[in-house]
Amino acid sequence: MANNKHIIHGVFGDEVPMMEACKKLRAVGIRIHDVFTPMPIHGIDSVIGLPRTRISICAFIYGLIGCSLATWMMWYMMVHDWPNDIGGKPNWKYYFNIPAFIPITFESTVFCAAHGMALTYILRCWLVPGARAKNPDPRSTDDKFVVYLELNDEQAKKAEEILKSNGVEEVNHKGTYVVEPAYVYEETH
Repeated sequence: MANNKHIIHGVFGDEVPMMEACKKLRAVGIRIHDVFTPMPIHGIDSVIGLPRTRISICAFIYGLIGCSLATWMMWYMMVHDWPNDIGGKPNWKYYFNIPAFIPITFESTVFCAAHGMALTYILRCWLVPGARAKNPDPRSTDDKFVVYLELNDEQAKKAEEILKSNGVEEVNHKGTYVVEPAYVYEETH
């Protein structure tokens, strides 16, 4: 038995009715695929049910890599490979020079974390030249708020009612596609 999936865009003129519609959609069990807005809206992640981002974990890992590289580089250059007597400071052990190495360690940590996060964000969002925009309605970059839904037949009718009751300006049906159920292979013994 095939299941029809409907793609619906609800276009709002203001963020308050859009947030209320999202809360009501979630309350009846409708999954909100995405929301496109012309500005950041604080707190929308929890309203539409997005999980917490893991980019902070990536930043921590990139920072550790930067700190480790700086520590290894300073040990290798200043202690192991070419120890110099600078201002009478002993250079035969790394821990004698830790106070002098703290600024370099900090800068390397910040440098690697910032550049690693920027690259991770660009690649994760696929913001590369020639990439197709994921935004379904270009007006959402100017003054409109778009709620993007992918629903089955029953949910589509219910979602349209909820959107209209919350002051949606437009409800655009962008298509229907058929999802075939997965074929289950049964092993015979």
